[in-house]
Amino acid sequence: MSFLSRFFRSGETSEASELESRLSALEQEAERARPGYQGTPYNRAGDLALRAGHRARALEYYGRAINTFLEDQQREAARGVANKIIRVHPKAVRTLCTLTWLDLASRHKATALLHLRDYVEAAYEIGENERAANQIVAMARICPQLEFVDAVADALDGFGFDERAAEVRGWARDGGSPDVIRDGPELAERCLEAAVNSARSGTA
Repeated sequence: MSFLSRFFRSGETSEASELESRLSALEQEAERARPGYQGTPYNRAGDLALRAGHRARALEYYGRAINTFLEDQQREAARGVANKIIRVHPKAVRTLCTLTWLDLASRHKATALLHLRDYVEAAYEIGENERAANQIVAMARICPQLEFVDAVADALDGFGFDERAAEVRGWARDGGSPDVIRDGPELAERCLEAAVNSARSGTA
């Protein structure tokens, strides 16, 4: 092996060792942090791994950050990390589901419709029609935004669930399902709970 080969290999080994050391330190920081402060080190670890070219590892750290932020009821922090995942992996099905729930919690009507569309398309591409249908029906059941409820019905048509689509479309005609939640804080709480469950099932 030539001197230059040994030199560059040594440099790569040193960089990899430094990366592992920094990631380990951030993991320990997250484990030691008080509730409410654990998500930030995971988020930073994701940024670090992504800059180093470790995409899958970055997504794993971002997923842990989202879970922690949601459990601490930090919706906007979770949304910020989720958007990072979507920039790296636009078809991240679980993350798109989580984002849609967060949009409904915050009554972000326009982005809820956009994320619903992206979620449905991504789920259809990987054959997760049944799971996605269950999620979006649950959204429509409590959502007071009739345009969103109509969009869910259209998505169910696309999945091939005609009877469920007809039921949801009936909710829209009636001004909402029998279980619709119009109280803002109660809606936010229910959507956040659903977002936590969605995020726990994975980031992609």
